[in-house]
Amino acid sequence: MVEQRNYLIHPHYLAMGLLLIGVTSLFLGFSGAYLYSRVQNGMEPLDVPALFIFNTLILVVSSVTLIYAMRYYKSDQTRNYQISLGATLALTIVFLISQIIAWKQLYDQGIFVDHSNLASYLYIISIIHFAHVIAGIPFLAIFLFTSIKRMKEPVSVLVYFSDPDKKRKLKLLTIYWHFLDILWIYLVVFFLVNCLF
Repeated sequence: MVEQRNYLIHPHYLAMGLLLIGVTSLFLGFSGAYLYSRVQNGMEPLDVPALFIFNTLILVVSSVTLIYAMRYYKSDQTRNYQISLGATLALTIVFLISQIIAWKQLYDQGIFVDHSNLASYLYIISIIHFAHVIAGIPFLAIFLFTSIKRMKEPVSVLVYFSDPDKKRKLKLLTIYWHFLDILWIYLVVFFLVNCLF
């Protein structure tokens, strides 16, 4: 008898898909509102701080380190896996600190949240993205902490790497991280293109 395959999508992937669709809609709505407000009121675009571009590079590198973490997980390379997770966490913290500095630069230029509609949208959009990055940190930290705590002996390493649930959760985290990276690239490009016209 031929074994039937289960073609149903795992609930975790379905939930992640719905989350990403919702977040994408939110940011498209905000960027559309920014554009509408700018055109409707004939406003000059805001200059994006250079740190926004630097932050893009940080997020891209953090996505690369997470890709390596996934590869090391699949090939049972404990130490490299832990280093990649730690590097991703460290880069994320650098991103958050750098983003706070970028907001301070805007503030020092006299661009406050209530400066104009465009300033409000710029702050809201970047703060919401910031919050989504913060939301991913506990999951990343749990993976790192668990790997350091449990992966001390060959047997525990084997159990850790052969756990399909852990592999699925790491894959979901990786998808979420890449999504945040792509979303940030979109937002920075959106603001830069607006500065050109």
